[in-house]
Amino acid sequence: MTTPYSHRPGTDDHAGPPPGCPAHGLVADAFGGDHLAPSGLRRLYGPEAENDPMGLYEKLRAEHGSVAPVLLHGDVPAWLVLGHSENLHMTRTPSQFSRDSRRWSAVNDGSVPPDHPLAPIFTWQPICVFADGADHERLRGAVTDSIGRIDHRGVRRFINRYSNRLVNDFCQDGKADLVSRFAEHLPMMVMIQILGMPEEYSERLVQAARDMIKGTETAVESNEYVMGALNRLVARRRAAPREDFASWLVEHPAGLTDAEVAQHLRLVLIAAYETTANLIANVLRMVLTDPRFRAQLSGGHMTLPEAVEQTLWDEPPFTTIFGRWAVGDTELGGQRIKAGDALVVGIAAANVDPVVRPDVNASMQGNRAHLAFSGGPHECPGQDIGRAIADTGIDALLLRLPDIQLAVPEEDLRWSASLMSRHLQELPVTFAARPPQDVAGPPSATPRHAPRTEWQVESPRPVPAQAAPGPAVVPPPVPTAPAGAQPAASPAGQIPQQRRPAAPARAWQAVVRWWRGY
Repeated sequence: MTTPYSHRPGTDDHAGPPPGCPAHGLVADAFGGDHLAPSGLRRLYGPEAENDPMGLYEKLRAEHGSVAPVLLHGDVPAWLVLGHSENLHMTRTPSQFSRDSRRWSAVNDGSVPPDHPLAPIFTWQPICVFADGADHERLRGAVTDSIGRIDHRGVRRFINRYSNRLVNDFCQDGKADLVSRFAEHLPMMVMIQILGMPEEYSERLVQAARDMIKGTETAVESNEYVMGALNRLVARRRAAPREDFASWLVEHPAGLTDAEVAQHLRLVLIAAYETTANLIANVLRMVLTDPRFRAQLSGGHMTLPEAVEQTLWDEPPFTTIFGRWAVGDTELGGQRIKAGDALVVGIAAANVDPVVRPDVNASMQGNRAHLAFSGGPHECPGQDIGRAIADTGIDALLLRLPDIQLAVPEEDLRWSASLMSRHLQELPVTFAARPPQDVAGPPSATPRHAPRTEWQVESPRPVPAQAAPGPAVVPPPVPTAPAGAQPAASPAGQIPQQRRPAAPARAWQAVVRWWRGY
């Protein structure tokens, strides 16, 4: 463990070993082992961080405690906060740890260039995530007020419709990759509908949204592509407002400029898209690979919202969030933090902090103390929309394909990772081929155009003694018919009136329809 107050990521002192020290000049490889830079610090990028980020976090926790010195792309120094309470303190204390990236000493001294791979993430912009105090309240207020105007029931209808449309594209094949054909597309389809730009939906937009936060060589280009679409939307809504999120931001009393509106649209789109796409894939993987998880879900012991919450603990959509910047010299987790140092919110590491979660296999049902959506004044304001997309979309998928099974051994699944997220590359499944359904209607495991030939009564009433002999299951007589008379035949496909579900059953069905949004 590092000695308390042994400052390393800053620029004013260097307590680490000399660059030529053989103990710290280990070479990284793609198959495990130590991956230390010449400075002796571990990298949050490269093979080890991509192949086993959780393993890397635990090494850092063992070596340094709850706050660890690390290197970002280009071997830029920063602090990774691993402890649950330390992350909460950092995110809830903007007076000590600001979101204003212009405070970063590495940017001010030129060691981090404008074309750095993480530039789309840290470059200061006129949006709420880079603001504190009154500026943050003004900008954040516009976003939260606009989110508050979203019709959540209407959104659930869109989620169901788009989920069924996606399932229709592969339901006749009997197999599919649920990442590329479902998880990666459903959140984008829903979010661009909410924003007011469904005409911009394309595979290029989906891939650009994922690429721009990965720190790749094309991240800046992908960011420009997304911003081009959003700038066009702002211009249209400034000229002709509609009932959508973009118009609400344009018209908000906070008086956002076109640049501020466009940047906040990007913030909402990318944050909601990336987190929800990863969340859907992670929940589906758990349902398909963990027998206890699926048994609980199908047996009614765990609802889909509870399954989503458990996944937010175990596989948070964002593994880290970059960044916070120290306002002045301070101390956190036994480490000396200097003014201008960069810090990374360690979401995944904090969720398995032994101090708050000594048994990582324990169920976390009913506990929302995870940091999947960060915390403090910058906590994600649209997290309930993400939850709705995940649980409603997965519910629709499983209802349509109840026999879905993983097509490969679990150990063959592969992930790709970046500084901020880790997501499945593929989730191949098999199921019985089925015909498409009407995308405008609610999901069903039975095709709508295949009517049932006969209706079953789950709990038939006893046959009165005076009734004439009849079939084994005889419905109760219609009140206006003579005693012992057989009920009149009903048209094909209709439920006889006396076979309607009891009032409690009808009430429960109404609740289910309301929850699913149709």
